[in-house]
Amino acid sequence: MLMRLSDHDLLQLTEEELLELPEDVLRRLSVKLLYDLKDARERLKQTSKNSSRPPSSDLPWDKADTESEEPQQPCESTEADERILDSDKASKTEAIEDGQDSTDKAQQPAGLEDAVSDKRKAGKQPGAPGYGRVQKIAITAEEHHYPTDCARCDHELQPNAAKAYTAFETVDLVWADLQNPGIHVTNTKHTYYETTCDCGHCTQQSPHRQVSHTLTPEITLSEWRLVGPGLASLIVCLAYRMRLSRKRTREFLYDWLALEISVGTINATLHESGAAALPIEDELVQAVQDSGLLHVDETSWRELNALLWLWVFCGQNVVAYWIASRGSELLNNVLGGSFQGWLMSDGWQVYRYYAKRIRCWAHLIRKAEGLKDSLDPTARLFGEQTLLLLNALIKAVYAARERPPDQPLLIAYQQTLSDYRSTCEVMCASATHAKARALAVEMLNDWGAIFQVLAHPHLPLTNNEAEQALRHWVILRGICHGTRTEDGTRVLAILISVIETCRVRQQSPWIYLAEVIRQRRAGFPVPRLPVAKGSD
Repeated sequence: MLMRLSDHDLLQLTEEELLELPEDVLRRLSVKLLYDLKDARERLKQTSKNSSRPPSSDLPWDKADTESEEPQQPCESTEADERILDSDKASKTEAIEDGQDSTDKAQQPAGLEDAVSDKRKAGKQPGAPGYGRVQKIAITAEEHHYPTDCARCDHELQPNAAKAYTAFETVDLVWADLQNPGIHVTNTKHTYYETTCDCGHCTQQSPHRQVSHTLTPEITLSEWRLVGPGLASLIVCLAYRMRLSRKRTREFLYDWLALEISVGTINATLHESGAAALPIEDELVQAVQDSGLLHVDETSWRELNALLWLWVFCGQNVVAYWIASRGSELLNNVLGGSFQGWLMSDGWQVYRYYAKRIRCWAHLIRKAEGLKDSLDPTARLFGEQTLLLLNALIKAVYAARERPPDQPLLIAYQQTLSDYRSTCEVMCASATHAKARALAVEMLNDWGAIFQVLAHPHLPLTNNEAEQALRHWVILRGICHGTRTEDGTRVLAILISVIETCRVRQQSPWIYLAEVIRQRRAGFPVPRLPVAKGSD
């Protein structure tokens, strides 16, 4: 789309010049401006639904909060539909006369069932027959589980009197180390026994099973699982660290480990793994509140049709994620009144309630760079002044970190900051350029947080820690387009928190996660997060 007036042309046009142009010249120029404005408006309205732009280019608030489509109301039957129904009735009558089942849906005309039934959900339907495992794997080990005491009289039971009543197999991985590299697949057969006591009561030893967590009541933790803790940890790694879909994960397990595992089992394993790790959330909150410096940021996240936000809290030894609405509620719940450290954030207003707050200068520099390229002379000058000030202060802060200055930076730049503040106040009152006025308002609202670093040069200037912590999961968002259920949202948030926290502590998240799954399946408390390497 070629504009009729270039940026070079617009730079030369001012309001005073337009008012002095002759009427015929102004009319011709207005026509060019009109067509350019229409083209620009059409370009602004382009989305992934009405142009070739990718879905990732859509604004997050345009993607969600849309009402799901209502089921289509059945339309009035036409003559063609009546002929189909009549022919269907005739075929059913013939089938009854021939002794066939008239309710056999396979005998119905194609498309008739879809026309009269409600829209069904994707996947396996309730009541549909299931299928057992076809792949047979050689058993590498056996474990026998006997009841120890009678459930009625507490009498001690002897294993030699026990009788096997059920069994299952669990496929797992043996972890590699530097001395024994590689991955070894094991298949353990678990046999459970029952014993009849002298009192006549038959006691069975059964696999432990429990509801995972009050936040995920639909997910259960059980020892009766095909996927062992080590294999479950690998599936979590493939799905979240390697960003593979459920189908691609299944493909990897088949190609590299010769394991046939269904997509449903993979998805259930991910949910169970996350549910097992949910109690770790309390430890993560405490680690966040104990941080001396905390980087916080958020980005959009979709849960089906709901627009949520993926929050990240980065401390020295913790990286915690939560997916919730974009409001102060989550921030207050996580930080509460216990957080006494420095809070690094962007300019969102909910952060302004924290006194020990510092602002990310990268956001301000990007906005000033945009004004520097503006076609409005006043906005362009304000952008240049902002860039000049921030760049000079950045050099001063870095120099102060290497060598303490003769006088505090706030005193050394007191007059410069006073002049710039006056400029911001003028821009707030008189600027006609919206972005220039917005930047001036932002500078004044966050004045103390922005220039806090001049009094404490050791503090960071950017929020790169939080933005880098979100980067991997933003790429995952572009692949999976968010989550589908509330349980899936909780599972993802806790699992990626465990992964990143173990990484920042230089510990393997996969070994720790496998132990979490093993302990929680057996009904034991969740193990504490591993301490940072090198700490006491």
